[in-house]
Amino acid sequence: MMMTRGTSRVARLTTAGRLFSAVKGAAAEGEKFPVMGVRWRSSLTLGEKEQVNNKNSEDGGNKEVVASYWGIKGEEVKKEDGTPWKWNCFRPWETYQADLTIDLKKHHVPTTFLDKLAYWTVKSLRFPTDVFFQRRYGCRAMMLETVAAVPGMVGGMLLHCKSLRRFEHSGGWIKTLLDEAENERMHLMTFMEVSQPRWYERALVFTVQGVFFNAYFLAYLASPKLAHRVVGYLEEEAIHSYTEFLKELDKGTIENVPAPAIAIDYWRLPADSTLRDVVMVVRADEAHHRDVN
Repeated sequence: MMMTRGTSRVARLTTAGRLFSAVKGAAAEGEKFPVMGVRWRSSLTLGEKEQVNNKNSEDGGNKEVVASYWGIKGEEVKKEDGTPWKWNCFRPWETYQADLTIDLKKHHVPTTFLDKLAYWTVKSLRFPTDVFFQRRYGCRAMMLETVAAVPGMVGGMLLHCKSLRRFEHSGGWIKTLLDEAENERMHLMTFMEVSQPRWYERALVFTVQGVFFNAYFLAYLASPKLAHRVVGYLEEEAIHSYTEFLKELDKGTIENVPAPAIAIDYWRLPADSTLRDVVMVVRADEAHHRDVN
């Protein structure tokens, strides 16, 4: 027993020492590492990753870049064609093809008091959003996804704790909600590649997400039905916003640029897909979330 504890302690200290040394060395050379507020490499944009890779190539390729959360080199994953998988935020088995045949016009008519409360709460939140972003749909989508990814995580977390307290199964709802949160997060990762949010919009994310997380947490504790109904109406508004986004793309007001590589891999889109194709699959995802909630 003493030998096991001692060995385990030595292993932890050794791992911590290696991580500290790696981070210290990288910090001295200006690398971006996950300590004291500096970003992880897995959160860098494609352009920043290419700069890091090019720098490593110039150095002879001998410099190892830590690309995992704990400073441990992750496993090498490859695509079906044998080429390296370059995404740390998701894996090939987490990709899928969106169902574009889903009904986009479905609407849950509010009948009960909770329905009406949820409906008008969401409607009241839309007005300041329209005023602030107006027709900057790329940044609007970015802000929307930073909020839309919160409910699934909060709901999944609370159901997880409830399952532990009651010693009962969740009926698959925990995974469903966490998958929803992950899907919304990937929407954000995609739109970060095509939009350039301004500094005050980034600052606004902190405020909005902080307020919304706590408000939704309390609402879920009070009434899960109300909380899910709010999300359902939020998704209806998201469908409307992405429909307007598509109209602007069709008019030519917004440039229909090539689809980001992360979107092509995540949704298994054709290589020549455009931003319009991305908005189509994102809108379909939102419709699925609407129906679930």
